[in-house]
Amino acid sequence: MMQKTLLLLMACLVSTFCYAQYPEEDPAEPILKLGGAVRFNYNLSTWKKDQLERGGDFGYDVFRLNVESEYKGIKLNAEFRHYSQAFGGAFLKQGWFQYDFSEKSQIQVGLNQVPFGIQQYNSNNWFFNITYYVGFEDDHDMGVKYIHDNGRWQWQAAYYKSAEEFVFGAAEPSPNRYSYDITGRNKENNQLDFKLVRRLGDSLAHELGTSLQAGLLYNLDTERNGTRYAAALHYEYKPTYSPWNVKLQAMLYGINPQYAAGADLNFVEMGAYGVNYNVATKGEMYTASLAYHLPIETRLLQGITFYNNYGYYHKRVSGFENTHMNVLGALFTAGPMYIYTDAAFGYNQPWLGPEWTNALASGTPGDTDWHMRFNINMGYYF
Repeated sequence: MMQKTLLLLMACLVSTFCYAQYPEEDPAEPILKLGGAVRFNYNLSTWKKDQLERGGDFGYDVFRLNVESEYKGIKLNAEFRHYSQAFGGAFLKQGWFQYDFSEKSQIQVGLNQVPFGIQQYNSNNWFFNITYYVGFEDDHDMGVKYIHDNGRWQWQAAYYKSAEEFVFGAAEPSPNRYSYDITGRNKENNQLDFKLVRRLGDSLAHELGTSLQAGLLYNLDTERNGTRYAAALHYEYKPTYSPWNVKLQAMLYGINPQYAAGADLNFVEMGAYGVNYNVATKGEMYTASLAYHLPIETRLLQGITFYNNYGYYHKRVSGFENTHMNVLGALFTAGPMYIYTDAAFGYNQPWLGPEWTNALASGTPGDTDWHMRFNINMGYYF
């Protein structure tokens, strides 16, 4: 009897010890969501004679992979893209860690979207609007962002140590990235952003917003910091009960790089998709977008969104030609496929004309024409 009692007591002690060392697993299960897209692109550009003779080009655009994860209250959001080598190759579009303090507030740390202007996009088309090409639409930088949103009011505050930093140290920033940032002999650093949004109406269909941005610009040659700033006002109409969408935005910016003595340059280099071009150091941008969604109940097609997006870029530099951009098109929704069909018109726009390096800087004074690129982007999203 004594022997059985001792064995039972030892078993209880062992089980208690094991439970203390190896408690039951946390009931919260990890969550992992995978998605992505494969896209192909057809384009025909009026200024490319060889392309006109071929009837355009049709080829690979991008493969992307999206990951969303959550475990023990910590979230991850990341998107990896792989373009052709000519467009920058493979790089991270976004990637941040997130913690939700409540349903109304959260913090994001990592490569996240800069809170500036209309979000997520100041456009409806595949080409974006002129704001994207100067670094003010769907821009992503490295830092920390706090968001508070109670429905009627939203405010975001962010600090960014750098842009999409893929090359560390005293080296020129790589243009192999998704969103446009200052590159060449200057590097963005220590940026502050603040954005305030007010939503109006019973269904919160009207959105008014203001955005402020300020930061430094480190010059690799002089080893001194210049300054930069930007401000924007916007309005968006996006009701759930109406097929219409309206986006209006006005903004200005200024960049003051610390170039070497005697280098009186009124432009900086900006880069994305593997290549740089020049951009005026001061300017204003005005954009207007109108879209109408037509639902269609067929086996193949579920809807068509018609849109026209216009952008005007006034450069505050004497002798610099201004830039215009207008995209007229339609988005066809067919199950998991999204097909953008755009007629994109450009005037001093590097992606929509023969002048690349200085289209967004001096332009081509006295010899500028409108050019058009017809584009079809086919994407399968999963």
